[in-house]
Amino acid sequence: MEKLRTVRGVHDLLTDELHKHNKVIDVGLEISDKYNYSQIETPIFEFSEVFTKPLGKSSDIVTKENYIFKDRSEDELMLRPEGTSGVVRAFLNAGLVQDIPQRFSYYGPMFRYERPQKGRLRQFKQLGIECLGLSSSMADIEVISLGYDFLDKLGIINQIDLKINTLGDFESRQKYRNALTTYFKDYQNKLSKDSIRRLVVNPLRILDSKDYEDQKIVRNAPNILEFLNIESKVRFEKICKGLDHLNIKYNIDKNLVRGLDYYCHTAFEFVTNKLGSQGTVLAGGRYDGLSKILGGPDIPGVGWAAGIERLALMISSDFVPVTDVVLMGQAESFNYLLLPIMKKLVQSGIKTEIIYNGNLSKKFKRANKIKASYAIILGEEEINKNVIKLKNLKLGSEEFLDLDQAIKRMRNE
Repeated sequence: MEKLRTVRGVHDLLTDELHKHNKVIDVGLEISDKYNYSQIETPIFEFSEVFTKPLGKSSDIVTKENYIFKDRSEDELMLRPEGTSGVVRAFLNAGLVQDIPQRFSYYGPMFRYERPQKGRLRQFKQLGIECLGLSSSMADIEVISLGYDFLDKLGIINQIDLKINTLGDFESRQKYRNALTTYFKDYQNKLSKDSIRRLVVNPLRILDSKDYEDQKIVRNAPNILEFLNIESKVRFEKICKGLDHLNIKYNIDKNLVRGLDYYCHTAFEFVTNKLGSQGTVLAGGRYDGLSKILGGPDIPGVGWAAGIERLALMISSDFVPVTDVVLMGQAESFNYLLLPIMKKLVQSGIKTEIIYNGNLSKKFKRANKIKASYAIILGEEEINKNVIKLKNLKLGSEEFLDLDQAIKRMRNE
């Protein structure tokens, strides 16, 4: 019989790797909480419209990267490819429009059908934040600062660069789109097939192309900063000024854009050269048009999402399993008497494992393997005297004590 395996693009998280994932999540939630962002959780699948309406028919996520299925009621559902749309939908459903601003943090699995690579899977995890109800440029600075502090607390900020850009308001963006269309039409015969399609539906997406020939053409594409109206230009200057006040270094990247229509103004990415082609570890921007697309009022929003797998590859946090005490009986019949001892130790906050099988020699080998500090040994002599034998596995010393004395000894040492 053929051995069962995981589906391509997903994998198991064993203890060491999961430990790093959990560290990323814990640090992200901790720093988000300090910025007064409250954790929420949305479903991993939604009605497909939650994602298809904002993403648009031209988006790669809709055209080739989605996981869509119908349930028994013939409702079309989608495994979430990103977190923002679900958070905004939850915000609208909960009637929080009258109580803004709202600041949310979240984490969980996302799903995209794309070619698996290092740091990019079909089931992957993101941690993100969303700030809803604030149109001020100060909110943009706030979320970038939060992202910076998150990466700094993980100890990897010196391996990461911040790129920022502005998409301008919708008027500036439309002028820029027209200029890009004119420019790329002159190179239509040299563009990749994907970029030729994007030229018709959304020329900004060409700037994201990974095709080598496309990238050469993109280098001389029009600069969006030249198409900003006064309001958009002043706003971007305020963003830069705020980052300067925070001593957050950044590079302005004119080709950093967001192809979806609800994005505007600020776009940013924290990138590294330590992960090969998958260099973006945290990305975000302003999405003032999203709430209205989802059927709500026009509520501004800004936020970011970080790839947990990619960050876990960068952090230094090896899992070191340490067991406080192991329990072993000199005969198998004594195992039942170890159970109440285990319960009291656990209730006292002591990490405990009963070793059930094997002779004492094999049990001590197991204790050494899991790096136990102590062993409690129970035999006929101990039972008759109503004590336990406590062995310090680091020093090799041992003594007869009652259980309360043993607990005090382990805690004090």
